Amino acid sequence: MKALIGLAAIALTIRVGEAPAADVVMRRVLFCNGPDAKIEVYIPDALVTGTGVQTAKLEQRVVGAYSLDLSEAGKGKTLEPVYVQYSRDRKSVIVDQYTRKLPPTAVAIAGATVDFDQRFATGVKCGPFNRE
Repeated sequence: MKALIGLAAIALTIRVGEAPAADVVMRRVLFCNGPDAKIEVYIPDALVTGTGVQTAKLEQRVVGAYSLDLSEAGKGKTLEPVYVQYSRDRKSVIVDQYTRKLPPTAVAIAGATVDFDQRFATGVKCGPFNRE
């Protein structure tokens, strides 16, 4: 019995010592505004330097977060994971909403008007990448 209590205490100590995923600091790197929705894309702050995103880090896809704000339509705001990476020529950023099984969206680094999905996020104007 003492051994079982000891193992439980060790397991609880290990579990409590782990940092939850919500403790990852994220930075907004893309803001888009459209007729139906506002969209924000975040990546881990560790990938962002003072003036830009570490290029080597975004050559491969990283897990970020995608915020779809439908508050004006009375539907609220959702936050979901996405993959974010530079295009091969580094002239755009690719946002892959893999949980929704939508095709990846390419947004020019300088900003562009794009369609993230066909229901709410069509014709959204995105500002420059990583320019607050």
